[in-house]
Amino acid sequence: MEQPEDMASVSEFDSLAGSIPATKVEITVSCRNLLDKDMFSKSDPLCVMYTQGMENKQWREFGRTEVIDNTLNPDFVRKFILDYFFEEKQNIRFDLYDVDSKSPDLSKHDFLGQAFCTLGEIVGSPGSRLEKPLTIGTFSLNARTGKHIPSVSNGGVPGKKCGTIILSVEELSNCRDVATMQFCANKLDKKDFFGKSDPFLVFYRSNEDGTFTICHKTEVMKNTLNPVWQTFSIPVRALCNGDYDRTIKVEVYDWDRDGSHDFIGEFTTSYRELARGQSQFNIYEVVNPKKKMKKKKYLNSGTVTLLSFAVESECTFLDYIKGGTQINFTVAIDFTASNGNPSQSTSLHYMSPYQLNAYALALTAVGEIIQDYDSDKMFPALGFGAKLPPDGRVSHEFPLNGNPDNPSCCGIDGILEAYHRSLRTVQLYGPTNFAPVVTHVARHAATVQDGSQYSVLLIITDGVISDMAQTKEAIVNAAKLPMSIIIVGVGQAEFDAMVELDGDDIRISSRGKLAERDIVQFVPFRDYVDRTGNHVLSMARLARDVLAEIPDQLVSYMKAQGIRPRPPPGPPAHTPSRSPPNTPPASPMHTNI
Repeated sequence: MEQPEDMASVSEFDSLAGSIPATKVEITVSCRNLLDKDMFSKSDPLCVMYTQGMENKQWREFGRTEVIDNTLNPDFVRKFILDYFFEEKQNIRFDLYDVDSKSPDLSKHDFLGQAFCTLGEIVGSPGSRLEKPLTIGTFSLNARTGKHIPSVSNGGVPGKKCGTIILSVEELSNCRDVATMQFCANKLDKKDFFGKSDPFLVFYRSNEDGTFTICHKTEVMKNTLNPVWQTFSIPVRALCNGDYDRTIKVEVYDWDRDGSHDFIGEFTTSYRELARGQSQFNIYEVVNPKKKMKKKKYLNSGTVTLLSFAVESECTFLDYIKGGTQINFTVAIDFTASNGNPSQSTSLHYMSPYQLNAYALALTAVGEIIQDYDSDKMFPALGFGAKLPPDGRVSHEFPLNGNPDNPSCCGIDGILEAYHRSLRTVQLYGPTNFAPVVTHVARHAATVQDGSQYSVLLIITDGVISDMAQTKEAIVNAAKLPMSIIIVGVGQAEFDAMVELDGDDIRISSRGKLAERDIVQFVPFRDYVDRTGNHVLSMARLARDVLAEIPDQLVSYMKAQGIRPRPPPGPPAHTPSRSPPNTPPASPMHTNI
């Protein structure tokens, strides 16, 4: 699933053997002449990118573009950002679907074709632009496993060509500036027979070979020739990749429901011009070249005006960590009876003398990474779903160390010791309630909201959740606080509810209130069981995947609260003065990959 909202990222190719990426690159996807699967309109295409693991060679979903309605020639705005390793063969696959519903299940949609290549193949193509034919192939998607299996039930003919995919790669500059701007237009051409126009803007950055790459679309303003679009923010690297004089083309369209948007006109500018802000220099004539050729007295199809422009440096996860933000790690372990009797080898809680069980493996994998960001290494550890001695009361929020006043354990070893001790003293029971432990961590997170601390709750569970409504409410309330939740599902149960809590596809809500942020990440432990027995490698992958969203979630909280990173401790370093936004520095030199 996709991660940030506007693009998919995360290094899928890191071999976990110390490889250092040469750089980060951005892949832009376009398609031409896709198959038409819809009866009364054109297809509604979506592109899914897969990467292949270095060891097991399995394909795993890396991210998805947006869906573009009613077109056979999509230019997707959402990018894929990944690490580029010169010394590795990085296999990638692109699958195209015609989306027929809001279901995230790809098997519910029509398969339009696929293409295989390597990242090096795109990078090494002229202008780092690769065109490949899409083929139906001889495979279809297994909805449960995510694997492609031999089949032609998707209605395609094996090997049949079904359009072209165009892949462009650009190396990302280190520019971390984000530009925020707003536009309005005046006296645009009337394009609708019974109304005015429904205008929107499309922004493109120019490439060295003279082509253009789409980088932003505004919203559609209905039935007006004088629209005022909403303020939007875009990374400067997405707009011009650090080259302030690079041409930026803006096209103006009249939106049509059937996807055949009417072209009103276009103009060009640059980041350097836009950075001047509101002025006579940033009032642009919208010109339709065809109308200009036909009509001698034609002047323009209206004007577009820049109303405001601001730029600020985007703060990163490391900026906050360097500034002293501590990550408070809490673990909550499922002690419900569905785990099986801990004394029997079939139990998920069985303590073998030879290897750690799934609970201990997941706890160790995540904890050993996250503990580096907590200075005191004291971690609260809770259990839920057990009967406690001496009276046998059921608790969904009990300290593993037996101390309700201070449930903290010293290091990961301390948590494991308390976990093993609890297994010998409590009785596994039920039901499976998450809300109490979520609320427990939220109470602490609510006491420190100045950016100095951020809480991460790891829930390890085997079963179907019993208090879904209460948990949703607790998560919606927690989304306003400096905290994130990781859920690792162990065992073979169906984890549909956990996927729903994850909120990657549909942000969760409670009592009509939408969560302010997506703070939950879920993974099933069984996806990381290495058949070769190499737990070190498989648990490293587990930790990478469950922790991948934490940096963005932390930054999103800080940004929403207007919290800037604190200066790193120690004597202040001399920082060269930075040019103000309206006078960008000269264009940097480009380094080819």
